[in-house]
Amino acid sequence: MEATATAPAAGTIINALATGTGAAFAIEEYTTATVRLGGSTVTGEVAGEDDPDTTLIERCLERVTARFGDGQGGHVRTESEVPMAAGLKSSSAAANATVLATLAALGVDRERVSRETAARIGVAAARDAGVTITGAFDDASASMLGGVTVTDNAEDALLARAERSWDVLVWTPPERAYSAAADGERCRRVAGPVETATELAREGAFARAMTVNGLAYCAALEYPTEPLVEAMDEAAGVSLSGTGPSVTAVGDRAALEPVAERWRARPGRAWLTETQTAGAEVVA
Repeated sequence: MEATATAPAAGTIINALATGTGAAFAIEEYTTATVRLGGSTVTGEVAGEDDPDTTLIERCLERVTARFGDGQGGHVRTESEVPMAAGLKSSSAAANATVLATLAALGVDRERVSRETAARIGVAAARDAGVTITGAFDDASASMLGGVTVTDNAEDALLARAERSWDVLVWTPPERAYSAAADGERCRRVAGPVETATELAREGAFARAMTVNGLAYCAALEYPTEPLVEAMDEAAGVSLSGTGPSVTAVGDRAALEPVAERWRARPGRAWLTETQTAGAEVVA
């Protein structure tokens, strides 16, 4: 009655706050969840955190055992390479990994529960926990399925999935921002340019969509646009990720290297990784 699963982080193509339609892409940074079932209570822990909020991962375990088990308790422990509250979908990755690990611990056959359904369980738990405004099915589906996903977050519907082989540059400043605290009204005011970005994404022009999205949301959420401008000559696309504060750029590694040097001169951490297309998986 124990299992372990991993789920990748993700970057934003379209933030769904303005229009309800979102798009995201998985990247090679991971959260791991180990679930041990037993007893009548549900507990959680986050490695390296002294006083973490474990509501999300506990609700994921509870929802899975209520639906596919006997409502039994258990313990979930997560470890993560993904910085929390940085716009890189750490909550979605933690939820996905916990859901898959719980399903595996219960012995639920993979063919019985689709990856989309598993992602929706995590999204419902995120709403229970109050860590998302939109439900974040775009982030959850990209992390669960890998590649690029486009979603209707109001309906938790997958509109499209594609694969892109990009190198990815990430800059995460020292500050942290929580999605649930974002100013939704200001975000809705940039619905016009975000609709333009959404049309680009629906046509498969994901990198161009990122840049339009990034400029719109930097304005709405009052982030500086300088990091985006520093990347525009070299990157295929660049955007604020989620509600920030991280910024991601995609393209060829050789083109992103000079951008990385500029971003490394800023406070925080800048690093190169790549897209991930396999999605979340059970590993033990």
